[in-house]
Amino acid sequence: MEAEAVDSPPGRVEAALSCFSFNQDCTSLAIGTKTGYKLFSLSSVERLDQVHGSNEIPDVYIVERLFSSSLVVVVSHTKPRQMNVYHFKKGTEICNYSYSSNILSIRLNRQALLHSDADFSSVCSLPGLCALSINHSNSYLAYPGSLTTGEIVLYDGISLKTVCTIAAHEGALAAITFNSSGSKLASASQKGTVIRVFSVPDGQKLYEFRRGMKRYVTISSLVFSMDSQFLCASSNTETVHIFRLEHLTTSRPEEASTWSGYMGKMFMAATNYLPAQVSDMMNQDRAFATARLNFSGQRNICTLSTIQKLPRLLVASSDGHLYIYNLDPQDGGECVLIKTHSLLGSGATEESKENDLRPPLPQSYAATVARPSTSTASTVPGGPAVAFGACPDRQSRRGSGLPEQWA
Repeated sequence: MEAEAVDSPPGRVEAALSCFSFNQDCTSLAIGTKTGYKLFSLSSVERLDQVHGSNEIPDVYIVERLFSSSLVVVVSHTKPRQMNVYHFKKGTEICNYSYSSNILSIRLNRQALLHSDADFSSVCSLPGLCALSINHSNSYLAYPGSLTTGEIVLYDGISLKTVCTIAAHEGALAAITFNSSGSKLASASQKGTVIRVFSVPDGQKLYEFRRGMKRYVTISSLVFSMDSQFLCASSNTETVHIFRLEHLTTSRPEEASTWSGYMGKMFMAATNYLPAQVSDMMNQDRAFATARLNFSGQRNICTLSTIQKLPRLLVASSDGHLYIYNLDPQDGGECVLIKTHSLLGSGATEESKENDLRPPLPQSYAATVARPSTSTASTVPGGPAVAFGACPDRQSRRGSGLPEQWA
């Protein structure tokens, strides 16, 4: 998930990072600054290896890497209506696309490149809010359907036909995200107190989690673990919440014969006589694990990843730091901070090492995209633009698909 640049509140020190995002499989972190952008590998706890860095484009406010490939998409404040696609290993620009309004966010998978712009923000309470599933065989697009309510419109990611509309929340949306298989969709409203998970493509509610009750917060990041067993949410507060998605099973008849089963049935029956809001709160699950940050009020994003065979919580913040926590997948509880990295230092560079492990690529872009597909670009009515296929030349203004050789 990406955090876009915003103006710093009065009296607050300007953020060191203008944007930052984890790639689709949580193996890499991209950051944008006033002077350019950097890509880091997340394969080690103790070391933060810089995969690539560029100072050729100043004032970067969007940078997205496609999985662990050499493809990176960059947007700069100097040309906010132009999107540049680079092959950073070869140091070449693949394509650049220009649009009629400022680009607000970008999402990638192996089949499509999605961008939302200022025109799209007219139907979205949070500029740039959208989600694209990363599973190429289960591709879906989701974006808000209302300025005032938490309605989500789900589209087929290939045909762009409407799949369903989900009434996710009463208030406007703050975050939406797919799991890695594209079978689940999570959402949070701008109140930030309740997080819901829905099945895809039918839109049925599967889980409901309560982040808190005392105060409304601004959800800045919402992400599933790669195995879809956990869901992580960070906000403008000092606490990151991790929820466990238990396997859904039907109640067994014999449960009622035990004391705990009997009390459980009595509890569920009692909720039917309570006001709807109270009943809903009693049926909402709380966080399985939490992590305490040493700051609050700063923009941040989180992700759950397996590093060196252990589950970790990673939090990147706008002050230029990456925090790594241990997560106990059995008992949950308080996550332990084990490492803090600066994202603005020189860092160890392993660009040549990573590139040596990848197969050689064609020497020309024409050879790279020479396959039986054509370039097409479509726009969801009232929503973001989605591009497919292969970019025919370097001056294409419509969009590009993502050749398999880059993935």
